[in-house]
Amino acid sequence: MTSQTVNPQPGLVDMKVTQSSRYLIKRTGEKVFLECVQDMDHERMFWYRQDPGLGLRLIYFSYDVKVNEKGDIPEGYSVSREKKERFSLILGSASTNQTSMYLCASSLSTAQHSHILSAQKEQIKREEALTQGRCWLQWHIRAK
Repeated sequence: MTSQTVNPQPGLVDMKVTQSSRYLIKRTGEKVFLECVQDMDHERMFWYRQDPGLGLRLIYFSYDVKVNEKGDIPEGYSVSREKKERFSLILGSASTNQTSMYLCASSLSTAQHSHILSAQKEQIKREEALTQGRCWLQWHIRAK
């Protein structure tokens, strides 16, 4: 495990973030477990992958403990959030098409969304993750 204090943008509060190994090389078919831990009491947590030329793509996100929703590319992945500060991403069986950079982010909940239409929710989720994220971690995974 690696712990570090980060301050990703001027004016934001320092935080402690913890991650398992930053670089992973796994054999095809092996299970991969990535854990993101934040200490800011954030309700929302996000898992992304970034491939060359494609930008960030949302895999899963969580509004709170045990409340997880699929993102744009959930196939081949599952998540677990048993505690507010921990959001785990699981690759059930690593494959070469999952070779990528994976990122975790967290943010505060700043708006009530129960009255917002589904299409608007999608836009809000992305904006919150990209503009209000306080905790960003990255892993580089290569399946061989």
